[in-house]
Amino acid sequence: MKNIDKVRNIGISAHIDSGKTTLTERILFYAGRIHKIEEVRGKSGVGAKMDSMDLEREKGITIQSAATHVQWKDSPINIIDTPGHVDFTVEVERSLRVLDGAVLVLCGVSGVQSQSMTVTRQMNRYRVPRIAFINKLDRAGSNPHRVIDGLREKLHLNAQALCLPIGLEDNHEGIVDLLEMKAIYFRGDNGETMERADIPADMVEEANEFRQKLIEEVANVDDVIGEKFLEEQEITNDELIAGIRRATLSHKFVPVYMGSAFKNKGVQRLLDAVTMFLPAPNEIPQYALDLNANEEKVAITSDDDKPLVALAFKLEDGRYGQLTYTRIYQGTLRKGDFIFNSRDNKKTKVPRVVRMHADEMQDIEEAGAGDIVAMFGVDCSSGDTFTDGNVKLSMESMHVPQTVIDLSVMPKNRDDVTNFSKALNRFSKEDPTFRVKVDPESNETIISGMGELHLEVYVERIKREFNTEVVVGEPKVAYREAITAPVDCEYQHKKQTGGSGQYAKIYAKMEPLEENEEGKTYEFVDKVVGGTIPKEYIPSCDKGFQDQLQEGLLIGQPVVGVKMTVTDGDFHPVDSSDMAFKICAKTLIRENYHKASPVVLEPIMKLEVEVPDEFQGAATGLVNQRRGIIMNTGSDAGFTKIVADAPLSEMFGFSTDLRSCTQGKGEFSMEFNKYSPAPRQIQEELVKKYQQKRAEENK
Repeated sequence: MKNIDKVRNIGISAHIDSGKTTLTERILFYAGRIHKIEEVRGKSGVGAKMDSMDLEREKGITIQSAATHVQWKDSPINIIDTPGHVDFTVEVERSLRVLDGAVLVLCGVSGVQSQSMTVTRQMNRYRVPRIAFINKLDRAGSNPHRVIDGLREKLHLNAQALCLPIGLEDNHEGIVDLLEMKAIYFRGDNGETMERADIPADMVEEANEFRQKLIEEVANVDDVIGEKFLEEQEITNDELIAGIRRATLSHKFVPVYMGSAFKNKGVQRLLDAVTMFLPAPNEIPQYALDLNANEEKVAITSDDDKPLVALAFKLEDGRYGQLTYTRIYQGTLRKGDFIFNSRDNKKTKVPRVVRMHADEMQDIEEAGAGDIVAMFGVDCSSGDTFTDGNVKLSMESMHVPQTVIDLSVMPKNRDDVTNFSKALNRFSKEDPTFRVKVDPESNETIISGMGELHLEVYVERIKREFNTEVVVGEPKVAYREAITAPVDCEYQHKKQTGGSGQYAKIYAKMEPLEENEEGKTYEFVDKVVGGTIPKEYIPSCDKGFQDQLQEGLLIGQPVVGVKMTVTDGDFHPVDSSDMAFKICAKTLIRENYHKASPVVLEPIMKLEVEVPDEFQGAATGLVNQRRGIIMNTGSDAGFTKIVADAPLSEMFGFSTDLRSCTQGKGEFSMEFNKYSPAPRQIQEELVKKYQQKRAEENK
């Protein structure tokens, strides 16, 4: 019988190339799940266990999050290794949605990078308590204290070291544990033997100073330790651990561990920290929406005996059909049970339940609250909630970022159309940030995603997994439109033919929607009084507005940031209908759109460029040429880091130019930051192009 207090569900997240997959590989080895360590870019060609896709092994990056299950001492731990590349951000998003705790991995040399900030934002969004692990202390230029300063200053986390490194770079031998006040060395071929010894004489003073600093920081955020500290009482180790745990779970403190996963140092203590400081499933308050009570929030408990509530958070099409990764929040899921999908009330039998170990599976009969397992043969969508039919609850959905890049694709051979369609259907079902649409004018298939690499990976997967060669068009930027001025509008729709006609009249206000936390791009407000528009027609007004806003009149792109308020109207007892009000709402926007001073918005990326100091001028010039606005620059250990905001439309081919002007030594990463108005000249060009295209179509 499992003890739920000992269970941990953790994710490993970080900026690209911080060593997440290497760290996960070591965790699997020390926990006895694998018996030989493989490297991410190893000579054997086998590759890391968690990078099971051929593409991942070739590129040396993680593309899909992979789940595994290990036992560390007496704690079962479910681990999800997530991608670091910003193009696969939804993989991180959906993993954090179902996890109770996380390990934020940072590179000991590069410290806090752009994706570390994104991951931190995502962890904050889902209120996930975390531990930080500073990796790569064996590399030249590593400095864990600078990284901790970055965690505090850039990420605003109350981070504090719980250990100190014994030597850095080539001399990195082990760590000093500030809880046990012992030196720990990792011996044996793979660092599997932990040897405790006295702290080296030259580090005793530093260790005492850092332990005192640790106690002070915990005392600032935990009342129990704070009281003892003020009364100058002795604080025992157990009390300090309990205080750190309370502060971590309440998001007031981030314990920092360090080492080198590649050189097998510090990983076992990180696992101890996961069991000591990260929460069990029953320590995190979880809520669901009661669909029978107007989506009221209700608390659910991690109890195997309560009615089942489980969330399908990730889908994968495998050799044996659809594999549905599921987090069980409440109740028990058994093989052969009937479960109900809260979205459409569909009843399904569970043919098979498995525990995942990367791409391997172990069949199990049942799983309980707090478990992360996978089901086979259950048809559903990502984000669906399952229950046993006794309750009608739905877990809150996750945040799905907007796509920023479009690509037209078509199969090379006519005969491959079926496979091509299958591939697109499967990928859009698996990945909410991969969208597919057909352009009604040109009849082209357009795929949209988070960046060039994101779409490149899917095109490659269509080729490999579905044996279909694809012809790819030029990447296009996903522009948007927005209005900048409020307008009072009215429109009367009147159509009289034989029999009953159509009649509707709407008075409304169209205005820019203020920026909001949830990223909402449209709001509808009903201020109709006295029944001038009957209640049953109000949703038709809303639907008409939304339909028309899908295609703006400047360049035919979706209009975002609009608030529509219906204030008054008129109807006819015979001639009014849902259709009449919908047509009236659509025409009202078309007639008044240009009065609201519309503008074209372009996606702005947050760009981070790192180059050796001697190429600073060339790199800065390159960013400026591409309309980049430099936000800040800094120099460290012979490298200059440039942070800038740059429009996506100017960033195609940037990597080639950067390599050529820095002799191949420059690196960059970018992620979507915001939409902002395009310069006038560019807007005029886009409008002109759109008008020409429309004119040709109308000929």
